[in-house]
Amino acid sequence: MLPLVAVAAIVVSPVAQSKLPAQSPVNVVPEAIQIDPTHPKLDVSYGHSELELKYIRKDAANPNGCQVRDHEETEEAEVKPGSGFVTAGGVRFDLIQFHFHTPAEHRFAGRQYPLEMHLVHRSAAGKLLVVGVPLRAGEHSTVDTVLAKLAPECGAPVHIHSINLNTLLPHNKHTLHYQGSLTTHPFDEGVQWYLAAEKTVSQATLSRFQGLFSHGNSRAVQPLNGRHFTEVGLI
Repeated sequence: MLPLVAVAAIVVSPVAQSKLPAQSPVNVVPEAIQIDPTHPKLDVSYGHSELELKYIRKDAANPNGCQVRDHEETEEAEVKPGSGFVTAGGVRFDLIQFHFHTPAEHRFAGRQYPLEMHLVHRSAAGKLLVVGVPLRAGEHSTVDTVLAKLAPECGAPVHIHSINLNTLLPHNKHTLHYQGSLTTHPFDEGVQWYLAAEKTVSQATLSRFQGLFSHGNSRAVQPLNGRHFTEVGLI
């Protein structure tokens, strides 16, 4: 089981629940978790990479957009090509970027973390695999290094010197796998999700990110519609 931490309620900009059957994010409930020893593990091959932290806008055509926060906007760290990849079921997915949502988009038995990191991977065929890492206030971590200086909404990106991408992942290597979707427009389905155990980030960094998105930048929880989660590990 993944550890759970209760946090104070934070206002989230809602997005209407989709009529599509396999949308994300979702609420992880114990009765939907299954253990399948034959399920392939997620093989992680991460190295070091310099990063470009950018503010991702969804309203570039709006002349007043620099003063308006959209729930689909975020801080996104672009990874140098070839710096890391994962293998799932014999298919390679290259890490292309990771970004953040506050409060966390996925919930665990109804409880919600203050921040969630999404590590986005893409296969040669264009399929997506996302590793979701819930973050709570605690000890300083690599996430603090990444978010030490937030990129301005309408300004230059922030260059970050090389980091060990492995340190973005928690020490607990168990994950929960399910089939879902993008959590931002166009909400495409067919995304493989691996929900990881928690990591920590300093309260100062957490507060700084929450201050940028004071109304949150998370999508509302979507119906499970009979889907289940498979507990798997990382190699």
